[in-house]
Amino acid sequence: MQTRPTRPGHSRAIRWLAGVAFASAGGWAGPAAAQSAGEVKAKACAVCHGPQGIAVAPEAPNLAGQPEHYLSTQLRAYRSGARQHAVMNVIAKPLADQDIADLAAWFAGFKVEATRPP
Repeated sequence: MQTRPTRPGHSRAIRWLAGVAFASAGGWAGPAAAQSAGEVKAKACAVCHGPQGIAVAPEAPNLAGQPEHYLSTQLRAYRSGARQHAVMNVIAKPLADQDIADLAAWFAGFKVEATRPP
């Protein structure tokens, strides 16, 4: 069996990041009237995936413009443990079905256009 080397404090960093996202999730109740439920919940995702779903962390995927069904399916897979990722499994675990639906709708609502480089 091969083992992957980990950096000192790696699991501490994962717990911290998950804690930041979870703490942000605590603010989900009582969103401002102008914000959708998905927009409010997505604040916890912004640390890695950016405030509008364009990733700011080099290893995080862009979520903006992804199909709603795909995003919902992946979040449910992280929540159940069927899809493994140290941070996402912790973040998705407390998400209710409505939370997942709200997040998927928010990120799917962005229009992303691509252009070929010259």
